[in-house]
Amino acid sequence: METKEQEKFVKPVSGYVMLFVILAMIAVPVFTIVNFNHILWLMIASAVVLLLMFVLLPGFLVVNPNESSVFVLFGDYIGTVKSNGFFWVNPFLTRKKISLRARNLNSEPIKVNDKIGNPIMIGIVLVWKAQDTFKAAFEVDDYIHYVEIQSEAAIRKLAGHYPYDNFDDAQADISLRAGGEEVNHQLEAELSERLERAGIDVIEARISYLAYSSEIAGAMLRRQQATAIIAARKKIVEGAVSMVEMALEQLSEKKLVDLDEDKKAAMVSNLMVVLCSDKDASPVINTGTLNQ
Repeated sequence: METKEQEKFVKPVSGYVMLFVILAMIAVPVFTIVNFNHILWLMIASAVVLLLMFVLLPGFLVVNPNESSVFVLFGDYIGTVKSNGFFWVNPFLTRKKISLRARNLNSEPIKVNDKIGNPIMIGIVLVWKAQDTFKAAFEVDDYIHYVEIQSEAAIRKLAGHYPYDNFDDAQADISLRAGGEEVNHQLEAELSERLERAGIDVIEARISYLAYSSEIAGAMLRRQQATAIIAARKKIVEGAVSMVEMALEQLSEKKLVDLDEDKKAAMVSNLMVVLCSDKDASPVINTGTLNQ
C-alpha cells in the first residue's frame, strides 16, 4: 500500500537573522546582570532569556550545494529544504540529510545464467541520484543499500531475458554481447522501475563486464575459434569456386585448350585443392602428354 504523503518543500528562516537575535539575547542579560544585579525580577528575566538562547542554538542548519535536509517533528513529516545556505529551524526538528549529487555504482561481476542456461559473469556501472527525498527517507530503510540490492536483481532478470550470444540461439535477434544500446536501454528501464519506489533517478546504466564463467570459458573459446575457422573456410571455398569458374570460362573463350568433361573435372579438382589448402602447393611438372 503506497503512502499518500508526498515530498514538500519548506523555506527556513535565515540563519543570519537568528544569529543576530541570539547575540542580542546574550548581550541584554549580560548588560542587565552587570548593571542591575540588585533587581531580582530583572535577574530572573535575564536567566530565562539565557536559557531560551541555549534552547534556540541547536536550530542552526547549513545546507551545502546539491544536498537536502528532511525535517520530522515528533514523527510528523514537515518538509524538505533543498536550497543551499545558512538557516535556522525549529530546534526540536529531527533532521536527515540526503545528498542530491550523482553517484556511481560499479558492481562486482556476479555469476548468473543467461536465457539458455549458460553460466556467465556480468557487472554493470550505474549512475544515479536521489530525486524524491520523501521516498528516499521513508519508503525504504536504507536507500543506498536498496540501490545495490535492486541493481543485482535487475542484472539477474536482464541476463535471463537474453542469451550471451547467438551461437546456441540462432533465433535470438538480440544478445548480451552484441545487443549494445538496446540491452543497456532495457537495463535502464528495469532499474528505473525498481528504484522509483525509493525516489531514485537512474541517469545511466551500462554493462561494464561480460564473460563466460570460468568452468565453461575454455570450451566456449574453442567453439568460437571453430566458428571463426568455419566462416573463414566458407569464404575461401566461395572464392575458389569463383576463380575456377572464371578460369574455365576464359580457357573456353580463348580456345587455348580443348578440354573434355573428364579433363575439366580433373582441373577443377586440382585447382580446388590448391586454392583451398592451408599449406603451399608443391607443383608437379608433367613433361609428357595430358593423358600421362
